[in-house]
Amino acid sequence: MVRKSVVRGATVGLAALFLAACSAGAVSPNDNDGVESRPVPAIRYTPEPTAAPTNAATLAPKPSATAAPDWSAVPLAANDATGVAQQLVMVEAMLRDPGVSGAQLNSAGHLEQLLFGRLADYPEWRDAVLAALPAAQRDVVKNGLDAGKQLRMLSGPIPSRLPDWKIVEPAPIEELLSYYKEAQDTFGIDWEYLAAIHLVETRMGRIRGLSSAGAQGPMQFMPATWAMYGKGDINDNHDAIMGAARYLKAAGAPGNMQKALFAYNHAQAYVNALLLYAESMKLDQNAYRGYHGWQVYYPTKDGPVLLKAGWVNG
Repeated sequence: MVRKSVVRGATVGLAALFLAACSAGAVSPNDNDGVESRPVPAIRYTPEPTAAPTNAATLAPKPSATAAPDWSAVPLAANDATGVAQQLVMVEAMLRDPGVSGAQLNSAGHLEQLLFGRLADYPEWRDAVLAALPAAQRDVVKNGLDAGKQLRMLSGPIPSRLPDWKIVEPAPIEELLSYYKEAQDTFGIDWEYLAAIHLVETRMGRIRGLSSAGAQGPMQFMPATWAMYGKGDINDNHDAIMGAARYLKAAGAPGNMQKALFAYNHAQAYVNALLLYAESMKLDQNAYRGYHGWQVYYPTKDGPVLLKAGWVNG
């Protein structure tokens, strides 16, 4: 959240609320459309097979008919370390498979989010789960887990009511990447930092609404700061991403990203989280494909509530 004259340790707006809220399940109030109440079992992923030799088709028995996967269903994280490890290996493979896209990719990202939440709930599983991953993916996943831990340090009391937000579908991956990279080319700031801010502040623009401090738009600008650094529409992804890059540049980026990100939000744990998410994407751009699928969870006294696209309150 970009704001001026903020004291260290102040609430970091939307970020600490819903990032800290993520867990492996969700509950629902009784009268809110778009709020998911019960997850369903996780969906199996089978990579596309390579073409079989012509004569093999005549020898192999016909496969039995199976129901098509429902990629729109809410996935369910496993309840033990072995299951979490198996699911995470599957998910990370899906994120790196160019044949996985659309609802299937979105489901993989959502399950990754829930698995990260499960490991936050059961940190004693973490080492075994990380060891099960291919070596090239371990640091990417570890950074994501550590980033979530930083943001949970910022969470405050559980809110007494659901927020006055509207939840929308995010813009497509390639569209958002083009905005980040345009800002990178214009201001010299690596696109991964802008994507990390977008993730933490509004889940890639899913959240439409004000923070408790009055920040708004997909990159959470205070109106006075937007008047100085923004151009165009504060609620437009492209304009907000360009405005964020312009602000970071004025605050010391790219030479001093720590300083610039701290200017964006005066909380060191917030800065640490952004650096970790950005590093994950620098190590492997496919990490962004997962983050793009992360959903909006909101904390309540009965557990985290999943606010699905189309949900409106207020």
